Amino acid sequence: MLAGLGPAPVRAGDLLDAGSAASAVAVVDAFPWTIPATLHDIAIAQGPRVDWFAADAWATLLGAPWSVSSDVDRVGIRLDGPALDRIHHDELPSEGMRPGAIQVPPHGRPVVLLADGPVTGGYPVIAVVTDAALDALAQARPGDRVRFRRV
Repeated sequence: MLAGLGPAPVRAGDLLDAGSAASAVAVVDAFPWTIPATLHDIAIAQGPRVDWFAADAWATLLGAPWSVSSDVDRVGIRLDGPALDRIHHDELPSEGMRPGAIQVPPHGRPVVLLADGPVTGGYPVIAVVTDAALDALAQARPGDRVRFRRV
């Protein structure tokens, strides 16, 4: 999305080819899927810029009730909750980012980068989501709750 590669995003009124009308859909008498969790227990490790935050920021990240905001897409998940206080308010030069990096912009609310996130960023990274937990977090919906735990 950020690089502008691939087809345009689907918009209201677009027609999508959904296959042949002649294909049969099997009738099942059971619901084969589980309902997704609304509380996501997410394993994280300290990030490279944890020292840019106040002493209680790490404890706040681990102990606060976070919720997925409505501002979520394949680039990242913005979380609602208490602000994480920084002790350094300087700007960072751009540095490499990876999916799972938890950046904290000046407003103090964490943003977890996902698959279409930028490859560089300038906000301090307080923590990083483990690969296994990132798969689960990427399925979170607005309003879902998130609880972080240290690994």
